[in-house]
Amino acid sequence: MDSKERELFSSIIHPSSISEFTIPRTKQFVMYSRCGNREYRIFVAQPYADPPPSGFPVIYVLDANVVFGTMVEAMRVQAERPDRTGVIPTVIVGIGYPTERAFSPARFYDFTMSVPESELPDRPDGKAWPEMGGAATFLEFIETELKPKIEQELPIDRKRQAIFGHSLGGLFALQVLFTKPTAFKTYIAGSPSIHWSKQLLLEAEQRFVARIKQEALNVNVLLAAGELERSHKSRINVHAEELAERLSNLVEFGLYVEFYEFIGEGHISVLPALASRALRFASKNSM
Repeated sequence: MDSKERELFSSIIHPSSISEFTIPRTKQFVMYSRCGNREYRIFVAQPYADPPPSGFPVIYVLDANVVFGTMVEAMRVQAERPDRTGVIPTVIVGIGYPTERAFSPARFYDFTMSVPESELPDRPDGKAWPEMGGAATFLEFIETELKPKIEQELPIDRKRQAIFGHSLGGLFALQVLFTKPTAFKTYIAGSPSIHWSKQLLLEAEQRFVARIKQEALNVNVLLAAGELERSHKSRINVHAEELAERLSNLVEFGLYVEFYEFIGEGHISVLPALASRALRFASKNSM
């Protein structure tokens, strides 16, 4: 940039007008969980629309440090014309961590069940995996602390709650489905790390199937992955598609399931497309 360009730039932008950008109608705060004594950064986005008589539908988003902004902007622009997009005004609640990085190591504990170290996949850098096994405690935090907090501040329709998770977050969403299926109406599991604890998840699935045959539910599940993940040794697509096929046999017991593969997308690049589709899926099943 030469001197003339610098002079032009400084004449257009006044230093006192520069500030950090925030997404409209969003806020963040810190919560310390009583169960587990852990720290979370909670992000909340409120729609522009007035709430319906029953309250807003809500999506609880895991890994919010990296997903929340994408989900909120996708909702904000599409909910302007729900008749065309199929996305209705929705409260977005992100559960993140006190870090500026995209992902926090704390997620390994929160999103997983206890798995013997010998059954874990090899870590790319050769180091030991962080502590595991806190999924039950994390779900307790969501159910007994976070949800009541959100419902105190915003009109929420408890019958239209969804959870969105990707990778290990997708694994957690499936664990919740199988262990406490009434916690949410809609479950979105993107690129779920089923290979992480395949045997434990299969046992939980079998108990869930036995339960649903005795006690019908009204639950919707979206399993999805990027096309480029199909070649990964963890077989993420294959495991997700096989699970979708098995669960599809339970439609008569109140379980609606879809599997979707995003062409040309990989494990990380799939997130923006997945967020948009998750909104449509949750909205369709909330109307």
